[in-house]
Amino acid sequence: MNEIIEIKQAEVLQAINRSEVDMQIATAKQYPRHLPTVLNQIATLATLDAETAEDCFYILRRKGEGGGNTIEGLSVRMAEIIAGAWGNLRVQTRIIGNDGKTITAQGVCHDLETNVAVSVEVKRRITDRNGRTYSEDMQVVTGNAASAIAFRNAVLKVVPKAVTKRVIADVKQVAMGQALDLETSRQRMVDYFGKLGVTEELLLEYLELKKREEIDKERVFELRALANAIKEGTTTVQEAFMQPIEDRRQAAAAKQKAIEAREKAAAAASRQAKKVATPAPPKPEKPAENIDEETGEVKE
Repeated sequence: MNEIIEIKQAEVLQAINRSEVDMQIATAKQYPRHLPTVLNQIATLATLDAETAEDCFYILRRKGEGGGNTIEGLSVRMAEIIAGAWGNLRVQTRIIGNDGKTITAQGVCHDLETNVAVSVEVKRRITDRNGRTYSEDMQVVTGNAASAIAFRNAVLKVVPKAVTKRVIADVKQVAMGQALDLETSRQRMVDYFGKLGVTEELLLEYLELKKREEIDKERVFELRALANAIKEGTTTVQEAFMQPIEDRRQAAAAKQKAIEAREKAAAAASRQAKKVATPAPPKPEKPAENIDEETGEVKE
């Protein structure tokens, strides 16, 4: 009697995946990373030229309850350099959710040498400020951006920051000490953001500066890092420029209205106090009339 052998596809795929991981772990143990070589490779790749070094960072400005603050971090490009130099990593990303309002991407990074694995999720909105859902093409673009950010976050959680901190500081110095003169760098940033619909006035308002000459090397670096964040999908032109500026204008207008209201109330209270403090003038006394007490007639 012939036996029927049932092969379950899920079990087969699981076995194949397990064998692949086991083989990768065995290879990683056989060829462990050499830390000085890793750091040297990161520095070499990240500082090939000033433009590459500039692409390694992003900077965002966020307004909180205690005032504005700046968020600075490593870009997706820098995470790719670190992952390639670190070696013995297994990294993958995928879209795990789309509810019509947000797209959720998952990034998984597994250090095969230390057996440390991290999974992170990144959500990105797929509706505009009026609540309309993006087109299919824009949803794909947003999903790709979310996947790239998930990749970066997963890699940077596995690779210790203490190891890469020094070399990252060196890369930043290269990015800020670029060969181009300051005026050329300023103009490049103004032109770049101009193509995105951001005027020079908006740039200055974003940086909280009065004139172009106040944009120094650090500000140029910040603008370059912001451009990286926009390209990666970490933020958008609307979120970075239009919305914060509009919020500041509304806050300033509300503050001015409050000041005017207080001044009007103080003026009204002052007028009322003057009325109470000033006594009314006495009424003039009527001259006594010569009246006959018996008849009540006025005597001439």
